[in-house]
Amino acid sequence: MQLSGKMDAFRLSYPFTVGSNNYHAPSLCALRSLSTNPRRWFKVEAGSGQKNNKAFDAAAFEEERLALDAEARRAMAEAADPKAWKWVIRKRIWDTMEASNFANNPRPVHHRIPNFVGASVAAQKMQELDVFQVAQCVKVNPDSPQKQVRFLTLSDGKKLLTPQPRLRTGFFSILESNMLNLGTINEACTSVGVAKHGRPIGLDEKIKVDLIVIGSVAVDPWTGARLGKGEGFAELEYGMLRYMGAIDDSTPVVTSVHDCQLVDDIPVEKLLIHDVPVDIICTPTQVIFTHTSIPKPQGIYWDKLSPEKLGQIRILRELKKRIEQETGQKLPTGPSEKLPPTAQRSWDEFVLISA
Repeated sequence: MQLSGKMDAFRLSYPFTVGSNNYHAPSLCALRSLSTNPRRWFKVEAGSGQKNNKAFDAAAFEEERLALDAEARRAMAEAADPKAWKWVIRKRIWDTMEASNFANNPRPVHHRIPNFVGASVAAQKMQELDVFQVAQCVKVNPDSPQKQVRFLTLSDGKKLLTPQPRLRTGFFSILESNMLNLGTINEACTSVGVAKHGRPIGLDEKIKVDLIVIGSVAVDPWTGARLGKGEGFAELEYGMLRYMGAIDDSTPVVTSVHDCQLVDDIPVEKLLIHDVPVDIICTPTQVIFTHTSIPKPQGIYWDKLSPEKLGQIRILRELKKRIEQETGQKLPTGPSEKLPPTAQRSWDEFVLISA
């Protein structure tokens, strides 16, 4: 789908049609609040985002990324316990979205953050939120359904912080508007564009993130409890930002999902200490303020982090070594787990896009 900055603000009631798919929002989901604040736009100036003189092979990068993502999904499917309560909910949502044709490519949606039909409409509702309007720096996950959110963040002249998929290549990076032009702003919203145009940052970068946008497989509108695809990267990203002092308990967490991804059977008492709750949910039909009472994670919980995952993510190893040197104490390690292989690339991990 071609992203466009020329999108007029509008509000929809259900049922309504987007493309060839009709929405019928479930009765569980009540409209709680909408923001109608006007949007701000800025002119993107021409510039170059190349980090060095080394030629960037976008085709090779994307081919490797897709192959590794496929391997990761296969490994997730093999390792998943079909009787575990989180996987029961995830599978139900994935199956429903495929059976009801509520998903766009990439498909099938199993073991992904689903690219739901109407994602751009949900993104526009998010753009109208007060917390989005006042935010200067927004952290957005790299998944397909939040691509329009990344585009709107850039188009509104905000800083965009986004990780490389599965933290394979490092940490965060920064894209600034003077690195982009009208022909590259769409590309900058993709994984290839982040690697091509982004400026990598490290743990010592002094940033303040005003809003976190997170992808979800399922979310409870009544409690704010959320399930991702099961790899735990959103939690690791959140924990590292807490360590950097970039966020705190007051930083809003927002997700965008299809209405069918709203559930009422996530047992809050079974959530883990590192699970990230959401404050606001945007769907194609509504905006929901959860008023969650679930505590937000305070950092990285090293006793939950397996040696295998630590071995795959360089930035976590660096962070652990730094903390151990600063405190003079050895940090604990979590139980072992089987993980798929990850890529070894020359790019660093995360990207911050700035106006």
